Amino acid sequence: MTEASKREIMIATIAELLRGVRHVAVGAASPIPAAGAMLRRALAEEEATPPVRLSILGSVAHNFFTNGSVELFDCAGQGRIDAFFLSGGQIDGQGNVNLVGVGDYPNGKVRWPGSFGSSYLYFVVPRVILFREEHSPRIFVEKVDFISAPGASPEGVYRPGGPSALLTGLGLFDFESSRPGFTLRSVHPGHSLEEIRAATGFSFAHEPQPPLTQAPTPETLALLRGRVLDELAETYPGFAAELAAEITTTGGD
Repeated sequence: MTEASKREIMIATIAELLRGVRHVAVGAASPIPAAGAMLRRALAEEEATPPVRLSILGSVAHNFFTNGSVELFDCAGQGRIDAFFLSGGQIDGQGNVNLVGVGDYPNGKVRWPGSFGSSYLYFVVPRVILFREEHSPRIFVEKVDFISAPGASPEGVYRPGGPSALLTGLGLFDFESSRPGFTLRSVHPGHSLEEIRAATGFSFAHEPQPPLTQAPTPETLALLRGRVLDELAETYPGFAAELAAEITTTGGD
């Protein structure tokens, strides 16, 4: 068993961020979060901890719901989803997410699909993990052009949910709602604090020398490259093939 690829490190990191959850939901077009959730379920079985239920929209084999997003929203509102993933075209230092577009709304220069239920889920799911593989100043901005979902709320607003972490292709951040703001927890292997600062449009707290993101153990890597990769192919066959090719390139079994 050789070293993990960059995407495998991200998947294993997601699995650790999901430790202790009982039900995790993953939206459509989210193969890396889905893989991390599948890995957490497999690890829970290996560790003989309480089972993890997955609801991956678009999947037949890995979906608790039969009526798509309608049941997702109902389940989340009832407090029966512990974790969810949220991304955006822009994310700022206060955890605000923009899924609408770039420029002054409604006459923006770029238009994205829209907010959908992002704000609702951001408020009711206790552990929302912000995820974006690309880490660049065009995504991580000082202030989003449009707030689809706010990262924090004023005192007195009932909000059991909110962001807990931000995972990118460069590093892992924790979110502190009391500030509100991000703290860099770790830097992925092959990258540096200077690189992350240059690629981030907002300021964040960090240690003078942040630790490296922990690589998966050989046992975890074996689960990822075996069972999880097979399960992933049902919903994301293209991504599963890409990941398998990356494993071959890095010399994996």
